[in-house]
Amino acid sequence: MAQLTKKRKAVEGKVDPDKLYQLDEAMVLVKEVNTTKFDASVDVHVRMGLDPRKADQALRGTVSLPHGTGKTKRVLVFCTPEKEAEAKEAGADFVGLDEYMQKISEGWLDVDVIVATPNVMGQLGKVARILGPRGLMPNPKTGTVTNDIASAVQEVKKGKIAFRVDKFGIVHASIGRVSFSPDQLTDNAHELIATLVRMKPSTAKGVYMKSVSVASTMSPGIAVDPKSIKV
Repeated sequence: MAQLTKKRKAVEGKVDPDKLYQLDEAMVLVKEVNTTKFDASVDVHVRMGLDPRKADQALRGTVSLPHGTGKTKRVLVFCTPEKEAEAKEAGADFVGLDEYMQKISEGWLDVDVIVATPNVMGQLGKVARILGPRGLMPNPKTGTVTNDIASAVQEVKKGKIAFRVDKFGIVHASIGRVSFSPDQLTDNAHELIATLVRMKPSTAKGVYMKSVSVASTMSPGIAVDPKSIKV
């Protein structure tokens, strides 16, 4: 087992493992216990009372964070020539079709989000096995299959993120960086959780949000009291 560094031991002592923190308290603390020298990501983990094996409980969606994610996302747009100018004007980093499908087939994946127009989706079957496991395959449920390319690209650039419940029933999402203020992190986390509440499947039984925690990269997790999150 790896030994904890002095810095990590010091910050571990600041987090009470038996306490459920208020959301705003947790966001102050997550900045204090960060141990990285870079602008680390701040992530929220929500354990849901869902059975992802059931199609109607395989929660998936998007949320636009009020303060963005702190990261500039690289966007690829798959479209036909008549849509290329619109995509480029909206801020897409890469635009095209055959050229980029070939590059992906050869191992290129220097992109964070892929948007596509409906009329080219049939052609993406060639790279679906590569994109699917990485969460990059365009999907109407996340707003990445659309004819309104400009809006889709602009929303991603402004801080729209996609989320989905994993096979263990947990939603993981990055809601900012440690350089954000506690208020900005709180606002972003609240927007994510409020969206999860609005999307509650009608078939969900029992406690919907079982636990919420927040952590920055390589730093200890902080348990949040779900009742402190007013939605």
